[in-house]
Amino acid sequence: MTDLPPLALDIDGTLTRPSGHGIDPRVFDPLGEWPAPVVLATGKAFPYPIALCDFLDVEHLVVAENGGVAVAGDDVHVHGAGDRIDDVAAAIRDAGHDLGWGEADLVNRWRETELAVRRSVPADPLRALAAEFDLAFVDTGYAYHLKPRDVSKGRALERVAAAVDRDPASFVAVGDSENDVSTFDVVDESYAVANADDAARAAATTVLDAAHADGTLAALDAVRDSRA
Repeated sequence: MTDLPPLALDIDGTLTRPSGHGIDPRVFDPLGEWPAPVVLATGKAFPYPIALCDFLDVEHLVVAENGGVAVAGDDVHVHGAGDRIDDVAAAIRDAGHDLGWGEADLVNRWRETELAVRRSVPADPLRALAAEFDLAFVDTGYAYHLKPRDVSKGRALERVAAAVDRDPASFVAVGDSENDVSTFDVVDESYAVANADDAARAAATTVLDAAHADGTLAALDAVRDSRA
């Protein structure tokens, strides 16, 4: 078998159980044993993928908050939006909505570069506020995200790839959402799991028949087989 390529993997909808909730434990061994770099590229707040790297026992190679945070070992890059995130959160509340996560708001508590809003909140007012504050609006299928326009998972992957001395195009990416399109655009080989949205399906080089972690495991098998 020739050398296996590095990976760039989304988390929600991609490493999750068939129900879509919780990490599927079947991904732990193949990812922990993967002989090339594994980058976790997610919309989740910074601490979550770092913790998952620890549980997988892989190097801290992370794209978090839809590209707002890029981590490669000791190289931690945070692309913030200044006061705009706090200001848009206040504007959402002033418009009569909350962020949807309860008083503790464990979704945004450790988020450094963007704002995540539960999808039960009406989207149109959020789109208008994103435009007012010069932020991008992204629907990941799990939450609405308001983030700086000039960040993306793909751009952050390029930074992480450079830190580990790899060509971004050499990565194999797996994802399920419109926020994965920028990742698919910078790699040569990409897989959309069966539960992926239309944007991810259109951008991927392969659309899998299997969903969630089943799809990711099928993609890893396909990568191994193609390089045998």
